[in-house]
Amino acid sequence: MARNYGVVVLSILMMAATAILTGACSTQGGGAKQQEVGKMQHVSKSVDPENAQSVHAQLKMGAGELNLTGGADQLMEGDFSYNVSDWKPKVSYDVSDKKGELVVKQGSAEGGGLSGGARNEWDINMNDEVPTDLVVQVGAGESDLDLDSLTLAGLKLQMGAGKTTVDLTARATTRKASTHAYRAGSERRR
Repeated sequence: MARNYGVVVLSILMMAATAILTGACSTQGGGAKQQEVGKMQHVSKSVDPENAQSVHAQLKMGAGELNLTGGADQLMEGDFSYNVSDWKPKVSYDVSDKKGELVVKQGSAEGGGLSGGARNEWDINMNDEVPTDLVVQVGAGESDLDLDSLTLAGLKLQMGAGKTTVDLTARATTRKASTHAYRAGSERRR
C-alpha cells in the first residue's frame, strides 16, 4: 500500500512538472499575443572594452539559437538575425571602477515561441583576454557554447527547453561554475 502511494505521489509530481514546463515553453509574458513573423532582419553590434580589467556579461535569450565563442578583437562582437521585429536584441555596456557590465538581451518576448516560422539566431564572439564572469540564460532553443578560449572568472548557465553543448576543454580558467537546467531538453559538456 505504501509503495502504491509513493507511485501515485511521484506520478502527480511528474504531471505537474510537465504542465509547468509546457506552459513555460509555450508562453512567455502571458502568451496572449501572437508574434508577427516577418522578413529576416540582420544587425551587427560590437562593444569596446573601454579599459575594463574584467567584465560581468549577461546573455539573455528567450527563444532561438545561440552560438557563443571567443576570438573577438573587441569585448563583444555579435551578429543577430531575427524575423520577429520585437525580438531585436538590446545591448548595453557600462564601466565602473575598471569593471565592465555587459548585457545582451532579446527584445520583448511576449508570446515568444519559435512556432510559425519564427527565427532568432545569435552569433556572439567574446574577447579571449578580458576576465569574464559569464551568465547565459536561454529559455528555449539550441545553444553551442565554445568557451575553451575565454578567460572565465565564473560561469552560470540557466537553460530552458532544448539542446545545449558547452566546451571548456582548452585553457579556460574558471574559478566557479554553476548550471541551472530548467529544461525538457538535453545538455552535453566536453
